[in-house]
Amino acid sequence: MSVKDKEMVPALAQRGLIGAYDEDAVFVERFVSGDRFAFEHLYAKYHDKVYAIAKGILLNSEEAADAVQEVFTLVYRHIKRFDRRSRFSTWLFRIAVNRSIQEARKNRNKWRLVELNEAMAQEASADPEHFDPRVHRAIAQLSAPDRAILTLFYWEELSLEQIGTSLGCNPNAAKTRLYRARERFRAIYEGVGVPS
Repeated sequence: MSVKDKEMVPALAQRGLIGAYDEDAVFVERFVSGDRFAFEHLYAKYHDKVYAIAKGILLNSEEAADAVQEVFTLVYRHIKRFDRRSRFSTWLFRIAVNRSIQEARKNRNKWRLVELNEAMAQEASADPEHFDPRVHRAIAQLSAPDRAILTLFYWEELSLEQIGTSLGCNPNAAKTRLYRARERFRAIYEGVGVPS
């Protein structure tokens, strides 16, 4: 971070634009002020996390990549609406979750050209040590909102407070949703037999 950026932090805090130190708020402010490279920094920093959220919800690499592009396009267009009361990452993850869920609902009844077993085989070859086809099948049967909360909690390791903010609910509601998603996953997982 440059000296100029470090000098900007107290000014942003005085104007109430950031509370505790948040490096992302500095880059948001720089982007809003006309520095296009600041957005590139935010994109590079969060691309993989947004992709992981989208992939966890959509369960399809190509759809997840498309969703990531849509998410960052939305953020680019609407970053001035970011009110800075929450962290940038929380705002970004909320957009990522909402956009991915919308895409999942849109594609829910869409015919898949690739059989599930073929898709799972592709995933297995990518990371054979961490692949459990029963887990994949169980997750694929969950609703998009259930996949979203499980992805945020287990893969992105967000706290219940962060998840609540990302999903637009309080931490207790996030805890309840997480519990219910786990229970639905468990019921499906236990019903999924060992492949023959």
